[in-house]
Amino acid sequence: MSFAKEYAKENPEEIAIQDANQSLTWDEVDDVLSRCGSGLQALDLGPDKRVAVFAENSVQTALANLGGLIGGASVVPVNFHLTGDEVNYILQDSGARVLFVGPETWERGIEAIKNSSVHTLVSWNVPAKDGMVDWIDWLLKADPEGLDQTVPPKPNLLYTSGTTGRPKGTDLPPTMFAGGETVEEHVLNYKMGFLERSGGEVGKQLVVGPMYHTGPLSATRNLIAGTPSVVLGRFNAEATLEAIANHKITSCLMVPTHFVRLLALPDDVKASYDVSSINAISHTGSKCPVDVKQSMIDWFGPVFLEAYGASEVGSTCMITSEEWLKYPGSVGKALPPFVAKILDDEGNELPADTEGRLFFEDTTGRGVIYYNDPEKSAEAHIAPGVFTLGEIAYMNEDGYVFITDRFSDMVVSGGVNIYPAEAEQVLIEHPAVLDVACIGVPNKEMGEELKALVIPREDIETPSEEVVIAWCREKLSHYKCPRTLEFVDDLGRNTMGKINKRKLRAPYWD
Repeated sequence: MSFAKEYAKENPEEIAIQDANQSLTWDEVDDVLSRCGSGLQALDLGPDKRVAVFAENSVQTALANLGGLIGGASVVPVNFHLTGDEVNYILQDSGARVLFVGPETWERGIEAIKNSSVHTLVSWNVPAKDGMVDWIDWLLKADPEGLDQTVPPKPNLLYTSGTTGRPKGTDLPPTMFAGGETVEEHVLNYKMGFLERSGGEVGKQLVVGPMYHTGPLSATRNLIAGTPSVVLGRFNAEATLEAIANHKITSCLMVPTHFVRLLALPDDVKASYDVSSINAISHTGSKCPVDVKQSMIDWFGPVFLEAYGASEVGSTCMITSEEWLKYPGSVGKALPPFVAKILDDEGNELPADTEGRLFFEDTTGRGVIYYNDPEKSAEAHIAPGVFTLGEIAYMNEDGYVFITDRFSDMVVSGGVNIYPAEAEQVLIEHPAVLDVACIGVPNKEMGEELKALVIPREDIETPSEEVVIAWCREKLSHYKCPRTLEFVDDLGRNTMGKINKRKLRAPYWD
């Protein structure tokens, strides 16, 4: 079976995938994917067949992810903002044997593979370095005819902060991973599902978000369903509009922060680009403010499909633009196999239009499963298959869910999960910090941002906010660190030493 040549029968020179630096035809994509899959099959990938991709958006990043899938490997997409130490934890926990890196990440990649199971480091657009294998050289040595398509497909292993603690691995859930006894069956099933979801219209997609996120990563799989793809690097609002207009883009996936940045462009800039080719914009990552979504619908039309969920389980709710206009602010109805439930603190189900904790029952019984962590998997549930993503919500009589707050500590900033404990553990080590709590506060562009509330030590001169934040940034990826810091006299700890973070957040949100 050919993975891409069938799409080039009528237009053999049609561009299948491109970024700012290069473009490949369907024939070239087919050759790269076959060589990448075959090359990986020739390596020792360990018992779980793990390979990791630690790179910013590019054609190579997309094809490394897809080549791993076609080679029957479980691909681990790694956040390209992470430090070498943070990546090392993921490599060790996942057991990855191969790491792909780009020009922005190779130095951290070399640091990250120390004391890990990685034996092959493949890089692109990087000067020759000892211990690294060049992407082109590696592909040329692989036999495209040697690809074994009978191997069973393996889902991605995704690392998420979830609602508690350090990043945890979770397999891409069945709702987002097509079945099949072989890779060939998987690809065929995915194509059939894609064509059904898209109404048989292929069009051309724009990959906007970073591919370590579930949504953009899943979008790259549309390439094997015949969807020509344009890959953008780090988000730029005007460049996004320019790409839509120039390439006649029909679909893309974004997060609300992208909408805020697009809307912030001057009116004359927005008016200068034709976006009429767009017929579908999916968005996920965090709840979208009502005024932002209404403005986007006014601009692009009712082309938005909002999905609410998490990497651990996929989409649990969904809502079309037409439904949203009827129920502004809703994240939609629960999707099978999930059933939404609003519960009180004792676990009792609440009536319609009553605020409580939002839970989902997975009727398959699967629920949330964390790799290598059965204890955390169990903690995510209040009953078999019944889990929460940490939100406060209510549900109307028609079954539409409305998010109102969070009861977990997790902060969602620009669609990225941030767990405050990571920053707290670093900040408490600062010699001038007596106690600290990190909370989510409003940010117009990002939705939320992390803020540190610090009680300073009395016996040491209190440093500036900038100095303490810089201390944190020396040890953690910048996105995990607080954007702002406030010195306070009390954090309201109870006699058991616990902090009510919802109470701490309230003044900022009120």
